[in-house]
Amino acid sequence: MTRFKAAALVLALCIAIQAVPFHTAYAAVGPGVDNLSLGDDYADYQWALNNDGRLRRTERRLNIKTLEELALNYDENGTSGISLPPLGPSNYDSIATDAVSGMDINIKEAWDLYQQAENKRQVVVAVIDTGIDISHSDLKDSIWVNEHEIPGDGIDNDGNGYVDDVNGWNFISNTNQVCTGTEDSHGTHAAGTIAATKGNGGMAGIADNSYVKIMSLKALGGEEGKGSPESVIAAIRYAEANGAQICNLSFGSSYCTDEFAAAIQNSNMLFVVAAGNGNQYEIGYNIDQSPVYPASLPYDNVISVGNLLFNGSLDESSNYGPVSVDIAAPGTYILSTVPDNSYAFMSGTSMAAPMVTGAAAMLYSARTDLELLDVKNALLQSAHKLATLKGRVLSGGMLDVTAAMKWGK
Repeated sequence: MTRFKAAALVLALCIAIQAVPFHTAYAAVGPGVDNLSLGDDYADYQWALNNDGRLRRTERRLNIKTLEELALNYDENGTSGISLPPLGPSNYDSIATDAVSGMDINIKEAWDLYQQAENKRQVVVAVIDTGIDISHSDLKDSIWVNEHEIPGDGIDNDGNGYVDDVNGWNFISNTNQVCTGTEDSHGTHAAGTIAATKGNGGMAGIADNSYVKIMSLKALGGEEGKGSPESVIAAIRYAEANGAQICNLSFGSSYCTDEFAAAIQNSNMLFVVAAGNGNQYEIGYNIDQSPVYPASLPYDNVISVGNLLFNGSLDESSNYGPVSVDIAAPGTYILSTVPDNSYAFMSGTSMAAPMVTGAAAMLYSARTDLELLDVKNALLQSAHKLATLKGRVLSGGMLDVTAAMKWGK
């Protein structure tokens, strides 16, 4: 198993997206805010939560038709290579993709509805990924605590087979060290999207971390973020045994063992998984025809998520499939937490899945009348239908958190 490759850009160096000029009467600042979360400076850049239409992505693409004849290189044996002629600005096309106002997850009213809900329940979300920086200022109040374990005493107090597993477990090194450094950016980023603290000067997570806590389960590691099926299976079993109800899986493989499939099928948790980021050229493909796991597993407790661009179409790198992929959510240029108390933009279905995970946790916490499979139905049936997604994802739509909160009422 490997995490899906995500492109990260440090906040201060974000040059791939830009704010389109706006009317002077418009009072907001930054490219994605209209009083979304006034206590969070970086909420300005969270277009997925509030898309005001002022983002633009500009790309340079080689125009083959403008090239002169290819240069042939010769040696004593004949042709030894082929190279492109010298390239200039005229050989590239500039392609702009503009945001569409309102193309976001519709979170603001959902937050109000959540605050009005009575008798909210506690929810534990397992993030099985690389590790999570649990000391990050935006995450330290969002982390699950094993109350049956005494920190640092070197004893397995709760008898679950894991010593000092206070906030989760590292299934790579078999220790309680759930963060080992920058290699844990992927998992830390997912955690921030799900439940970063709102109003503390950073960014805004989707779910309220007074009720939604994140269990850090490091089953992927190294520079490429890889892990074995056995590590993931162990993490799934740990998560359920320790009270997690929802599980985020932002990784995939073309190979699936029977044991891995059974671990998900037989679990009582709801799994939200990334659909995958295409082939070696980052061009998305139909995973109904060429399966990716766990996204292609046909189980009722799995929600597979594609990556929606800010113009309302699937990102060209996003996998799709009207059977295997259930819903789309924002996943391109997503700002969230990374280790060392920092923030970064990342792109991919790995970023889209936590959007749905956060919404699922929020809904399950507020709507005590719903079971976990009801939550899945609510998210899919309330999806905002888009013509660009018809025939591409099962629901034909993108995540709409407010509509999900109102589902069935």
